[in-house]
Amino acid sequence: MQTILKHRFIFTLIFLVLLIYISSRVLPVFSDELKKNVMVITVDGVINPVSAEFIQKSIHKANDKKYEALVIELDTPGGLDASMRSIVKEMIGSEVPVIVFVSPSGSRAASAGAFITLAAHIAAMSPGTNIGAAHPVGIGEKMDKTMAEKATNDAVAYIKSLAEKSGRNAQWAEDAVRKSISSTETEALQLKVIDLITKDINSLLADIDGKKVRTVSGEKILSTKNASVVREELGLRHRILNLISDPNVAYILMLLGFYGLFFELTNPGSLFPGVIGGICLILAFYAFQTLPVNYAGLLLIILAIILFILEIKIISHGVLTIGGIVAMTIGSLMLFESPAPFMKLSLAVILPAVVMTTLFFTILIGLAYKAYKRKPITGSEGLLGSYGIAATDISREGGRVTIHGEIWSSYSEDAIDKGKRIIVEEVSGLKLKVKKA
Repeated sequence: MQTILKHRFIFTLIFLVLLIYISSRVLPVFSDELKKNVMVITVDGVINPVSAEFIQKSIHKANDKKYEALVIELDTPGGLDASMRSIVKEMIGSEVPVIVFVSPSGSRAASAGAFITLAAHIAAMSPGTNIGAAHPVGIGEKMDKTMAEKATNDAVAYIKSLAEKSGRNAQWAEDAVRKSISSTETEALQLKVIDLITKDINSLLADIDGKKVRTVSGEKILSTKNASVVREELGLRHRILNLISDPNVAYILMLLGFYGLFFELTNPGSLFPGVIGGICLILAFYAFQTLPVNYAGLLLIILAIILFILEIKIISHGVLTIGGIVAMTIGSLMLFESPAPFMKLSLAVILPAVVMTTLFFTILIGLAYKAYKRKPITGSEGLLGSYGIAATDISREGGRVTIHGEIWSSYSEDAIDKGKRIIVEEVSGLKLKVKKA
């Protein structure tokens, strides 16, 4: 009997251990399946191809992983129309609800940001934020009255369709484009431009819990109250591309590229300046694809560099240098043509760049050119044109001369008496051809 009880006790103990082990393996997996995840991304800056690609990839990832929702923390002064439309198209086609949250306090959703906010399944704002000023501006070209009217009407139709689709105030949306109006978060809520005001991500997820939204896959009730927040950050590639898409950075890269290639061409074999210059130019030209480049301004900058180089070889008494400074200053101001301030070059960058470029070409390259033209002072080349004294009588048969304290064998077409001053015409091995000085 005791043996049977002992066996039962051991069997029960083994069973409990197995049960605990299996529970520790199964329950976390089961709970992970039940747990809701919400992806959160931050878009802080200009809406351009880089930010558009980042948002699109995030939407794809949220759909692939079946997240409960995707939250875009937005703070933007606006950006490119093409990038904005590609973002909106991706948001509308998402099966996962996309929530645009203008945050933190002090942020804005201006211009292209207003379109993106109105296209969201849920639009929210933090206290101390604003939205609006969505009038289209010419990026990279000047629009005449007819073109401006067409662009405005197209933008109005687009933003009204977005507002009507999401059940928001279409009249306010039209005024944001035609009249460039802006609204605070409180005004936007009262005018039914947004759905709610909330202070941070945690309160946002609690506030939208249980709300019903309509995506391309049908109606969905959000369950976000206890959801886990999964933050998706900009990768290194996107960070680099976003950095060089800044007009000031692109401008500096372009100048560094010109400097590097010019130095390599004037000093073949240096390698490092040429490699760095080539990389900088390629990065600058990539950035120019996302910026409103005025090619007349670019040509003026190239002309300025040519004028600086010519100043080194041509005596112009400073006329070419002044022309180069004027051309580079005007070209820099014209390089990025847009009414939007975030698409323009800063004077704090232009002025030092003009000064540094002027000094680079007029001083550094000038000194290098003078050194190149300077007469050699060593070797056989250094003897050409040197003055000396005839140490003996010199004829066609030969003689000796003293140059720089050294005695050289020499000959001359004309007879030269001892003690006369001579000048070297040619160097043939260790024998000099001289003439009377």
